[in-house]
Amino acid sequence: MEKVVYFLLVLLTGSIATNAQRWLDYRVSPRGDTINRLDANKHKQGPWWIRYEEVRGEPGFEEEGVFLDNNKEGLWRKYSLMGDLIAEERFKGGYRNGTQRYFNRLGQLMREEGWMAVDPKDPYDTILVPDLLHPEWFTEKIIRHESAEVKNGSWKFFDPVTGDLLKTETYKFGQLETDKSPIRIKKDKD
Repeated sequence: MEKVVYFLLVLLTGSIATNAQRWLDYRVSPRGDTINRLDANKHKQGPWWIRYEEVRGEPGFEEEGVFLDNNKEGLWRKYSLMGDLIAEERFKGGYRNGTQRYFNRLGQLMREEGWMAVDPKDPYDTILVPDLLHPEWFTEKIIRHESAEVKNGSWKFFDPVTGDLLKTETYKFGQLETDKSPIRIKKDKD
């Protein structure tokens, strides 16, 4: 019986020791959660809370969200130093992706932006290019993105006082869309 108890005690202390060595550095939040964790490769992992103080006249802010292998992932919220929500941003692989929302000091929506993250390992995409001889026809072309994140989707601007929609812009792969006429696609023949 003593051997069984001794074995269980060794097993339990071993698992506690390996759990404690899993993170190089971390903080404990007031709620008791483990935040701001660095793994053995010194990569940021899991929930993080970051505070930026006021610098050279720029207001400070705090942000919270999740890191995955040193990259921001999913929903991140940004707050003023007074605790007011000023932004909700979504990330994929460390780059903005999806709808971003920005608020004024009274909590009213000022603008919504659409972004698309581009995988740096595969920075190519297919776009439609107008045919020079026939402007109503378009040809598919493969392009390389200049940036890892591009404007994509609807951008809405709101009146800060009334909250009314002032203007809407639509982007496709970083280009402002102006014409809504039907598109005819001409396939390249190799």
